[in-house]
Amino acid sequence: MKTSWRTASLVASAAAVLALTSACGQDSPPPASSQNVGATAAAGDYGDIGSGAGDAAGGARASSSPSNTAGELNVSTNAELGKVVTDSLGLTLYRFDQDTAEPPASRCEGDCAKTWPPVPADDATAGEGIDESLLGEVTRADGTEQLTVDGWPAYRYVKDVNAGDVKGQGVGGKWYALTPEGKKAQAADRPGLSTRQDPKLGEIVVDRNGMTVYRFMKDEAWPKPVSACTGACLEKWPVVSPVGFEDTKGIQEKGYMTFTRPDGADQQTINCWPIYTFAGDKAAGDTNGQGVGGTWYAVRPDGKPVGAPEK
Repeated sequence: MKTSWRTASLVASAAAVLALTSACGQDSPPPASSQNVGATAAAGDYGDIGSGAGDAAGGARASSSPSNTAGELNVSTNAELGKVVTDSLGLTLYRFDQDTAEPPASRCEGDCAKTWPPVPADDATAGEGIDESLLGEVTRADGTEQLTVDGWPAYRYVKDVNAGDVKGQGVGGKWYALTPEGKKAQAADRPGLSTRQDPKLGEIVVDRNGMTVYRFMKDEAWPKPVSACTGACLEKWPVVSPVGFEDTKGIQEKGYMTFTRPDGADQQTINCWPIYTFAGDKAAGDTNGQGVGGTWYAVRPDGKPVGAPEK
């Protein structure tokens, strides 16, 4: 990911701090808030990041796909995502961001594994377009062997019932179709950050996967970006990682910069305001985070929150 607009560090030198103040200090700072950080959503407002809870309820299981077989793996070309891996019945295989590939490890258990059935490794073979050397297996907590592609554990999605379905793409901002190389399938022509016209909210910012981008009203932008979302808050509101300005479309350039959080991670800003996605948004176009707790709002291209009360 290109990061030509990234600052080297907010604390690298006094000069860097001065430059940051100049970039972000041209507007009046917002009034301080005394509301407790993290108490932003009532139970059930943000969903379950890993399990896909809510997706499985009422969802049709892929009954045509035996849960104990994978068969010959092949490559299917999706009009938006490009090449993705499919099983012998043409059902798309996915990977989970909370898993690891080095070493391979699956963290999808219990209800999560009901929504995202692990793909068995025992009978999986490499078909056309699949590099057999990238196929492997990982032993799950229940002792079963799960297929891996370049180290990433592979899953199906219960709502994919027809060959070629990719309804699991981008769910929770953590599930993605697998490419033949084991990478996350993504729309090739979508910038890292861009805008879309929402029928209710107007023009709002979205990430590369079409997921809505939000602002937290307890954050600060002046004299430098400060995120008030920490700890458990970040499980509900993942930060937007740095995106080079050349990889954006329709976003205001003024105040477009990154900053380093106290935990060492870098976060993108728009007009110096830290930005996030929402774990409760399950698919591109969702705006379930809008207005949550009276503190979270979708972002306009100039960094302003959509529909936030005037102060």
